[in-house]
Amino acid sequence: MQCNEEIRDSQVRVVSDDGGQMGIMSSKEAQAMANSKNMDLVKIAPNAEPPVCRIMNYGKYKFEQSKREKEARKHQKIVELKEIRLSFNIDTHDFETKVNHGIKFLQNGNKLKVSMRFKGREMAHTNLGSQTLVKFGEAVSEYGVVEKPPKLEGRNILMFIASKSIK
Repeated sequence: MQCNEEIRDSQVRVVSDDGGQMGIMSSKEAQAMANSKNMDLVKIAPNAEPPVCRIMNYGKYKFEQSKREKEARKHQKIVELKEIRLSFNIDTHDFETKVNHGIKFLQNGNKLKVSMRFKGREMAHTNLGSQTLVKFGEAVSEYGVVEKPPKLEGRNILMFIASKSIK
């Protein structure tokens, strides 16, 4: 935002500090008016014809704006991406343990990346790996939604699951 001497327009529409319209005047007159009130002249609508300037305490305005942004950041939920790696020959109990870890991550509001890496001759049976990932997606379906279904990328199959409930 331009303020005070940075405003180079010949004519500006001026709004007072209490929000009332003061009319169209030269930028020098508006600047003198702002100086008489010990305030700043700030251009708030540069694209208007003529540009709109407001008489305000610019330091106080910047402080309140940064305070609002800080408050908004405080209420933001940062979603993390957690990864679970499954193996091709995963046993039943190991699979259930990985499902429980995935459910815990999804309950915390995180996204889940489920991956499986194929080694050697396992590449001939990628369809079994994708079936395992689909089974994993069904097991956690109560807590998450499959964002991207299983997809083979090189020697890995990847699947992404998003949480249903964000805390």
